[in-house]
Amino acid sequence: MLQASSLAMLAGIRHAFFTRSGGVSQGVYASLNGGVGSRDSPERVAENRARMAAILGVDADRLLTPFQIHSPDVVTVTEPWTRDNRPRADAVVTRMPRLAIGVSTADCGPLLLADSDAGVIGAAHAGWRGALAGVVEAAVAAMVRLGAERSRIVAALGPTIRRQNYEVGPELVERFLADDPANARHFSPSPREGHAMFDLGGYIGQRIEQAGVGHFEDLGLCTYEEPDRFYSYRRSTHNGEPDYGRHINAIALVG
Repeated sequence: MLQASSLAMLAGIRHAFFTRSGGVSQGVYASLNGGVGSRDSPERVAENRARMAAILGVDADRLLTPFQIHSPDVVTVTEPWTRDNRPRADAVVTRMPRLAIGVSTADCGPLLLADSDAGVIGAAHAGWRGALAGVVEAAVAAMVRLGAERSRIVAALGPTIRRQNYEVGPELVERFLADDPANARHFSPSPREGHAMFDLGGYIGQRIEQAGVGHFEDLGLCTYEEPDRFYSYRRSTHNGEPDYGRHINAIALVG
């Protein structure tokens, strides 16, 4: 697993950006696949998630990830849910102790957030759709409603597909420029005419700044370019693989 130094310093907070290592899954899912929506064996996914929960200091049924839909929707957690009734959302916040809240990713940006003084934590799944729609700001606003202060919030961005491996078409560029012409700074020329390379991590950082978050740390790691370490939806697609594993990125109040 990986940790952000800024979050690791906070009292009463435990977090992890899990890599693909340390689990029981096989084949394209090897080995720590936490994706309940994947076609991996449910028993293996459950064992992998139990191992992650133990590292986070919670029971296996208290590691919670939503049904992600690339939206700006946020859910506030007060009690555990099951796989069958998990909410459709892309960000989760709570002030309940001994609950690990998280998101699954395989190229999109995983954000973990905490105001340790207020005892409020959050997790957000920020792909380009969710980030453009405002999932970052929505997660921060939900934390504030629970008592957090924007200036005290620490946010960390885990492994994400990076500009050098993230080619996009002209229609995506047009959507971002229509939202704000200043977004042009997040695109650079692609070897293919009419396409561009997109800096998703830089864009997420911009939205974090606009939300008034006090401290932001970007681990700066690329999911696409380290196949032994990370899953990648785009790399799996390029390789013609039938499916792909999902990372779990989670945070918990344990103090």
